[in-house]
Amino acid sequence: MTTCPCGTGRDYAACCGRYHAGGIAPDAEALMRSRYSAFVMADAGYLRATWHPDTCPAELGLDAPGAPRTTWLGLSVKQHRVTGPDIAEVEFVARYRVGGGSAVRLHERSRFVRLDGRWLYVEGEHR
Repeated sequence: MTTCPCGTGRDYAACCGRYHAGGIAPDAEALMRSRYSAFVMADAGYLRATWHPDTCPAELGLDAPGAPRTTWLGLSVKQHRVTGPDIAEVEFVARYRVGGGSAVRLHERSRFVRLDGRWLYVEGEHR
């Protein structure tokens, strides 16, 4: 068993792996967890596919030649809130380290929308 990076303790294939393979995340929290796992695995294709086209950046910087490697250290979901029929927010803390540097704590409240039955990341507000 390969434990999923998203912190659920479940097997990757039964957790985020099914979304990375084309399954549809049932809610914004599942999508956010799968996006965290995609960052861990440097899966730019999945990140782009789950990012709202109006806010998706041209470059993600995951595979920049010569750039120091990012090591993801953990994820903690603080809150998942449905704010409308097709709108939700997820507050989380993710920890990571770039190269041999100190650990960084990313605390964000992310906004998601559901379009055509699929949840998409829109934007995040750092806390």
